[in-house]
Amino acid sequence: MRRSSRKGGGMSSQRQLRVGELVRKSLSECLTRGEIIDELLEAHVISIPEVRMSPDLTLATAFVMPLGAPGKEKAIVDALNSHKKFLRGRLGRDLTMKHTPDLRFRYDETFDEASRIDALLNSPQVQRDLHHDDDEDDQDADKD
Repeated sequence: MRRSSRKGGGMSSQRQLRVGELVRKSLSECLTRGEIIDELLEAHVISIPEVRMSPDLTLATAFVMPLGAPGKEKAIVDALNSHKKFLRGRLGRDLTMKHTPDLRFRYDETFDEASRIDALLNSPQVQRDLHHDDDEDDQDADKD
């Protein structure tokens, strides 16, 4: 019998979060130690801010951020995906789980999105609107 899906749409369980953090730590240590022999990966610093686990813990999606490699994000993600069998083997030795999860790597776009929102909030149009609203609040306060 299959369990009904949880309400809340996508909230990770405590177990998923814990296993995701263990996978993230293991992958980060492997990349830091330079265990993967790949010129592209050795030439860049790669950060793994988050690993999301599937509900059954059989799939780990690692979000990666290559630092100081503008324009090479896709190539680095492709290189990591080509080495995922090796990384899964290393992960199997580091974790004490019955089944080692399959790995998949994705580029983490959260910092790009945050930069875009910052630029939008600092744009002259938004600043003008913010100052216009402040002026109206000051006038309303003077009337009271």
